[in-house]
Amino acid sequence: MTTAISAKDVKVLRDRTGAGMMDCKKALQETGGDLEKAVDLLRQKGIARAEKRADRGASEGLIGSYVHFNGRIGVLVELNCETDFVARTEDFQQLARDIALHIASANPLAVSAELVAADVLAREKAIYELQAADSGKPPAVQQKMVEGKIRKFLEEQVLLEQAYVKDDTMKVGDLIKAASGKLGERVAVRRFVRFEIGGA
Repeated sequence: MTTAISAKDVKVLRDRTGAGMMDCKKALQETGGDLEKAVDLLRQKGIARAEKRADRGASEGLIGSYVHFNGRIGVLVELNCETDFVARTEDFQQLARDIALHIASANPLAVSAELVAADVLAREKAIYELQAADSGKPPAVQQKMVEGKIRKFLEEQVLLEQAYVKDDTMKVGDLIKAASGKLGERVAVRRFVRFEIGGA
C-alpha cells in the first residue's frame, strides 16, 4: 500500500532541500511520508542542494513591468530579494524586466507547480487518462504515459519550469538561481499578472 503524499508535504520538502517537485514526491513515497528520512534520502542521492540562502527572508524587491511593442500585452511581476541595496542594482532591475518580458511571451499559468489550480490539473489529467486508455496499452504503461504528460504540461505552463525565451537552454528557475548566486542574496518571483487586450 502506497502512502498518500499531499502537495503540502511535497512543498515543505522542496522548500527545505531545493530539489525538484517530482524528486521530492518520490522521496516521500519511498520513505512512507517521513519528512526527515526524505531529506536524508535526497541528500544521499545528491539531489538536495546546500543553498544556505533558501531559509532567508526575501521581503525587499520591486515590481518589474513590460508592455509589448504593439501595446496589447502588459505584465507586472513582483521580484523579491533580501535587501533594498540589491533591489536598486541594475542587474536586479534587468532581471525583473527580463522575467516580465518572458511572461508576456510565454503566458505561464502560475509561478510554480504547487500554485497551479487543482481543477486545472484535474482537467488535464482526465484528458490524458482518456488518451492513455484509447492507446490500449497495459494499465501500468498508461499510468506512466499520464505522468509523463502531466510533467510536460507543468514544464510548459509553470513559470519556473519554462524554457527561458531569451535562452532556451535554461529554465526561468535556473536564471533566477544564477542571479541569486551573482547577487549574493535569495531572489524569488512572488507573483505576476499578465494583461492582454481582449483576453479573459
